[in-house]
Amino acid sequence: MKELKASMAGTVLNVLAAEGQAVTPGQAVLTIESMKMEIPVEAEFGGKVEKIHVEVGGFVNEGDLLMTVGE
Repeated sequence: MKELKASMAGTVLNVLAAEGQAVTPGQAVLTIESMKMEIPVEAEFGGKVEKIHVEVGGFVNEGDLLMTVGE
């Protein structure tokens, strides 16, 4: 499994992918608000979303695990 981690600290605004959903590289899977800006988080690799580790409204720090993606 591959891990998608936060590139910056912020609040999770939207989760755009669901567990079990197939994602492709470059697909927006989350939106994080940081410094009053909405930053899309894109999948770095393709596969099936195995687990989403965050919730809408939750705060994440840089490096926190957002989701795991399997083959």
